[in-house]
Amino acid sequence: MKIKQGSPFPLGSTLYNDGCNFSIHSPDNLISLIIFTNNNDYYEYSLNTDDEVIYYIFIPNIISGTQYGYKITDNNGNSRLLLDPYTHKLSKPLEYYYPLDAEQSWTLSKSVVVDHAFDWEEDSFPNHPIEKTILFELHVKGFTQQHPTIAPSYQGNYLGLCQPDLIDFFKQQSITSIQLLPIVAFVTEPHLIDNKLANYWGYNSVCFMAPHPNYAKNDAVTELKLMVKELHRHDIEVILDVVFNHTAEGDNNGPCFHLKALDHHYYLRNEHNQYINYTGCGNTLDLTHQASLTLVLDSLRHWVKEYHIDGFRFDLATTLGRDHENFSAHNAFFMAIAQDPILQKVKLIAEPWDIGPNGYQLGNYPDNWHECNDKFRDITKSYWLQQPNLAKNFATRLMGSRDIFSASRWPQKLPVNFISYHDGFTLQDLVSFNNKHNDANGENNRDGHSDNRSNNHGVEGDTDNPAILLLRDQQKRNLMVSLLFSFGIPHLLAVDSLSHSQQGNNNAYCQDTTISWANWNLSKIDNAFQKWLADMISIRQQIMPDVIRAFSNENRTKNSITWSNASGIQITPQQWLDIDHFSLYINLFNNHGELLYLVNGTNRPLTFNLPVGSKWNIVCDTSTKNIIIDDINVSYLQPAHSMSILYRSN
Repeated sequence: MKIKQGSPFPLGSTLYNDGCNFSIHSPDNLISLIIFTNNNDYYEYSLNTDDEVIYYIFIPNIISGTQYGYKITDNNGNSRLLLDPYTHKLSKPLEYYYPLDAEQSWTLSKSVVVDHAFDWEEDSFPNHPIEKTILFELHVKGFTQQHPTIAPSYQGNYLGLCQPDLIDFFKQQSITSIQLLPIVAFVTEPHLIDNKLANYWGYNSVCFMAPHPNYAKNDAVTELKLMVKELHRHDIEVILDVVFNHTAEGDNNGPCFHLKALDHHYYLRNEHNQYINYTGCGNTLDLTHQASLTLVLDSLRHWVKEYHIDGFRFDLATTLGRDHENFSAHNAFFMAIAQDPILQKVKLIAEPWDIGPNGYQLGNYPDNWHECNDKFRDITKSYWLQQPNLAKNFATRLMGSRDIFSASRWPQKLPVNFISYHDGFTLQDLVSFNNKHNDANGENNRDGHSDNRSNNHGVEGDTDNPAILLLRDQQKRNLMVSLLFSFGIPHLLAVDSLSHSQQGNNNAYCQDTTISWANWNLSKIDNAFQKWLADMISIRQQIMPDVIRAFSNENRTKNSITWSNASGIQITPQQWLDIDHFSLYINLFNNHGELLYLVNGTNRPLTFNLPVGSKWNIVCDTSTKNIIIDDINVSYLQPAHSMSILYRSN
């Protein structure tokens, strides 16, 4: 029941038929509500409070679209306008110039009251099983900005991602889930604007519950819902990359949008009252503080309830499980999600590190959290592109990194394997550049990491040399087959399916340009790779889910695994120290099929003796882009720098 003088809960602006309830957490400052009129005049309202922590009021006759904010008096006696941390919408893109003083605060984007009524038309969550999930990471603007058949009015925005040609593309690639770079309202830092650059990736959140207005034609709230509904209609999940480890308010010298003025306990501070920086972005949200934890949990529920979001990838997730320097899988944040009837049902993916003490926590997250496995990325790239003696480590990563992720916890704790992410080289650049080329970022090529584990195969960057082009294409196939047929959840960078190059830029966070925008103008070799990759993902979906399930049930120890050299002789522990190739033979329990991996990382062809029995079907051979239809049963000549997957059913 709504109380006419207002209610402290729920926080934020809650619209009713006869008005709106406003509520805000503000123990540090006396605060008043500002309601703006159509001509940008405003009315000011004093707020009620029961505890001088939460302030609230009910105002009649407020309608959807009403702009509002909260006024405080700062230390200099100036009136400053704050955004509502719980706002569901911004009135316009948020931009500011440094320093953000009290006067400028009144000119910025305002909070907006939202009516969330929407015809979902019996929309249902696709709810793909985790072993069948294929993650496709993309940028809302960048993936459609240059698409040749999407109408210009849809390019670069939410509705562009659900146009028929894009959905056809996702279906052709057998994608189950698109993972969107941040779409929560964020802001570009002034130093980037001064250099005519932008915060393109979006890891600089301002309001956790408001969709980024720049990606909308007219109304971000409605258009994002339309996008999700249409993707769901085609059985495609939507995963959001969310940033709850820090906000755009930065360090002690950063801007004040809301949290800094409302409650100084929102952020971690040291004994000198300086913001602790476990994120590399100036501040760290303290989730041991009840108001911070509540804000994050309310935000997550909001995206699932109001937008039907299927899951989340948590940026620098170690921060969320911290009690200052200590990380625990039993932290209040993890426990709260585990018992939440809404959040316990969605997909949860952690980037399992931050830059604070003991920040690297791969493998230490609770069940039902799937972690980005950088060990797989690094070892797989090294094995194929740098040729060190890493066959043993590569074999471990291929088999699901069971030294880190026990198979006894599959599939509820299955690693997210990947080769390329939004940060780092694209797949094409991994095989085309030895060094980063980040000059366009304006930092004299100092930004971005240097441990790319890449190989240009003889020429740095573009080349017309057919031998190099063929070798690069083969290496891309090696990396993708390793990913798709490893035990785990495959994560693909969407632009990799287009062989997109960032011209060696491995840190394109500030490049809202053709460097980052997907290039849909494909060469003949790029078109062939796209078709090959689509075929491989489709075949993976036919084979690997059953294999992963076979290793995830009570009979998992009854499956047979054999590691052998090319001669078919089992590899001893001592031989693993210097071997450069191997075969992996998997015989599933109760005659449910056999799978054989032939892996040749050497610079010479090897003849592999095959396990006896009926003929093998060749799933793929990375030495060719063609699908091989011949069956074999005795031996197979595996070309240099290539691998094959063979399968037979019993």
